[in-house]
Amino acid sequence: MFDVGAASRAELAAVAGVLGEAFADDPVVVGMIGAADGRCERATALYAALLRAQDPDGIEVDVARDETGLIVGAAVWERPDARGATARRLLREAPGFLQALGPLRVPLALRGWNAFVRHRPDEPHWYLGEIGVRAAQRGTGVGSRLLAHRLRHVDDHAHGAYLESSTPRNRALYVRHGFESRGEIRGVHAARPTAMWRPPVDAPGRPAAR
Repeated sequence: MFDVGAASRAELAAVAGVLGEAFADDPVVVGMIGAADGRCERATALYAALLRAQDPDGIEVDVARDETGLIVGAAVWERPDARGATARRLLREAPGFLQALGPLRVPLALRGWNAFVRHRPDEPHWYLGEIGVRAAQRGTGVGSRLLAHRLRHVDDHAHGAYLESSTPRNRALYVRHGFESRGEIRGVHAARPTAMWRPPVDAPGRPAAR
């Protein structure tokens, strides 16, 4: 059993740990941090720096906790009115990014992030930047519960939602929750992620969640 709710500021380090474990073998992340040993630690450092660089008023971090209170899954959403990470915040977190990427891989990561930014929809939307589940809880419905939790709020306000998916298994989950493919994103090192869009609840022809 697990409960889904908002993460506190004090829990963001634990959130980064969950995401680091979840994405240590993800093709997009591996393309950024490299395939050598220690990927989980480097991915955790990457997500910790990304979370610290975000405007705290522009994101919502949902977490799933087991009966002991342990965070077993997390989802990071950017609000439609978010300003994103400012140059000042990104610069302040440069040591964390260097720890995760190493100086030689920073250009690859920047090229990938720019490719993602170019594919973002123009219409207002909630952006699912990351969603991940600890290895021991995968396949138990944690990811689906996290998605459904935030999408109820998205639907209540008739907003669209957008994300990028790098694996067929994850895309199948998103399709079940009403997302549809918007094609391949090019320019991401060693990966071909798919852009996925979920129209607002009152949009004609929106695929129904299953």
